[in-house]
Amino acid sequence: MNAQDTFFIANWLHEAGLRPTQQRVELANLLVGNKSHQHVTAEDLFEAAKKKKIPVSLATVYNTLHTFSTAGLINKIIVDGVRCYFDTRLDNHSHFFWEETGKLTDAPGNFLEIKNLPEPPVNSEITNVDIIIRLKETN
Repeated sequence: MNAQDTFFIANWLHEAGLRPTQQRVELANLLVGNKSHQHVTAEDLFEAAKKKKIPVSLATVYNTLHTFSTAGLINKIIVDGVRCYFDTRLDNHSHFFWEETGKLTDAPGNFLEIKNLPEPPVNSEITNVDIIIRLKETN
């Protein structure tokens, strides 16, 4: 990672109110350094870090992803009770979940129209509606 990339990532973290530790900077670079959107699990990011010889534990990766999500840098997408993905694309959009491979991808366009949502309980507001379209390949 060059000095310009490090500065960009450190600034990105700082603007979100996070201290740009070395591990956060290196993990953030794996997430957003190439400027393309991606969906990762903690295990995916941990494996990418190992390949780049970044000394980090799986627990640190989990904690870092949750910290980034809480700070609004990435979105957390819970696919089921076991699988959690982190999305670097922040706008509201729907997803395809490929059941055979466990891959999560963006669904094309804003073709869905959500109507007639229930009124939220008193003293609460709806912050997001996650749409996950589950797919299975057919022959």
